[in-house]
Amino acid sequence: MNWKKYKKHPQFILEDRTWPNNTIDKAPIWCSVDLRDGNQALPVPMSVEKKLRMFNLLKKIGFKEIEVAFPSASNTDFRFVRRIIEGFLNDDITIQVLTQSREHLIRRTFESLEGAKQAIVHLYNSTSEQQRRIVFKKDKPEIIDIAVEGTKLIKQLSQNCDTDIRFEYSPESFTGTEMDFALEICERVLDIWQPTPEKKAIINLPATVEMTTPNVYADQIEWFCRNISCRDSVIISVHTHNDRGTGVAATELAMLAGADRVEGTLFGNGERTGNLDIITVALNLFSQGIDPELDISDINSIIKTYEECTDLKVHERHPYAGQLVFTAFSGSHQDAINKGFRYLREQKPEYWDVPYLPIDPTDIGRQYEAIIRINSQSGKGGVAFIMEHEFGYILPKEMHPEFGVMIKQKSDETGRELSPDEIMDVFRENYLNATGPYKLVDYRIESRSESVTISARIYKNNELLEISGKGNGPISAFFDALKGASASKYRFEAYSEHALSSGADAEAVAYIQLANGGGKSVFGVGKDRNTTTASFEAIICALNRAVAGNN
Repeated sequence: MNWKKYKKHPQFILEDRTWPNNTIDKAPIWCSVDLRDGNQALPVPMSVEKKLRMFNLLKKIGFKEIEVAFPSASNTDFRFVRRIIEGFLNDDITIQVLTQSREHLIRRTFESLEGAKQAIVHLYNSTSEQQRRIVFKKDKPEIIDIAVEGTKLIKQLSQNCDTDIRFEYSPESFTGTEMDFALEICERVLDIWQPTPEKKAIINLPATVEMTTPNVYADQIEWFCRNISCRDSVIISVHTHNDRGTGVAATELAMLAGADRVEGTLFGNGERTGNLDIITVALNLFSQGIDPELDISDINSIIKTYEECTDLKVHERHPYAGQLVFTAFSGSHQDAINKGFRYLREQKPEYWDVPYLPIDPTDIGRQYEAIIRINSQSGKGGVAFIMEHEFGYILPKEMHPEFGVMIKQKSDETGRELSPDEIMDVFRENYLNATGPYKLVDYRIESRSESVTISARIYKNNELLEISGKGNGPISAFFDALKGASASKYRFEAYSEHALSSGADAEAVAYIQLANGGGKSVFGVGKDRNTTTASFEAIICALNRAVAGNN
């Protein structure tokens, strides 16, 4: 790889920067550019109907500013703006339209806005040293003239129309523009527009191509905010791309540095590696206890509409939205998540507090059932989580290793992930449907003040036996009775039970741990509407499993 063909981009350094000591404590002004910047980057641009679906989705999420089109670029975009204005535009929504600084394009843009209550006209021209030198072959004064003439025309047209026009200017490729020149051209534009604190102009400072680490962009934003002459009359907006994979970081640091407004798209769709992903930044705020001022509570429906409109797929590992981001395969992760949920149930803390899960999946419409998935890398804690949350079986902690080994072996055999139903099949085969020499037929219990006596009939190797025993409870009495059926080598270790559901006809499930004289233990599981019967079936299950395993 010939790395010598590249040179480091010039670094802008702000020696007395203050943004590292700042914190984000509120959401920015959001502006979606899905319908313009995002749409132009699609292999197959959205049809008008798909754009309308996307527009309605953006309204539902809560965007108040939406860049809808470059109306002078095509008749399709022009008609789309007209259709929105004539039937889909709420009074609290401000549409934004983009135009280059060319007279006929600006005039066509204003034609598209007829009848709108309010709109943002977004003017841009390229200002970077590279674009001036290679693309436009113009010097700085000529580039300033382009911006100035466009601003003059927009101001003139806005004074003669019924639409309340707000003005936005972008020195495109801001990150590749000398800072003093970026400031100069913006000042010249603002001198013409004459914004006020009551009617602010938007200065959008785009990382059109991401060239440096995010801290450099933050330095540029802080420097610009300090030096612009009418800061109280200007909304500083940022529009980052993701060429270096740090678009989200650049935006968040720019917010620390003073940016008031953020442009981006759902899930980061855009040219090359994409625009800023607004969903990620909004949920980053949410995870810190800050109101994102966007409704992302049903992320599944947002993904569905987005994918149908754009024909793009949200990656399985996409932050917050991917199908696997709330999923743990690693055994240690699964165990920690399982313990985290138990901690929530038992301690009921004020704040969300589960390892590996920065937010509660249910807050964005996801379900706990899919959090832990099982393959050969999974651990006993994850298997126990599936059994509890999918099927209601709260396995004793001491049983986790035994059942976990069974699932790991099954996954190794199949060479793939196991579904919850497949895990339940293993549980059913090894416990609930376990067969062997012992089988309970029926029993009778007599209780006295200090002891319980049981008489039972069981099969052992197809031979019907009458057994009896005494104990301080039904389980100990039944276990005592089994000693006469060649079960004396086993020692009763532990017992637990719980209801599988609520209600009068709920089934009970019991877990019994037996140990032989050599210290090896085995678990049995029984299920019945009668708690005592479930316990006896668990003991029979454990005995059969011990015999089958030569324990």
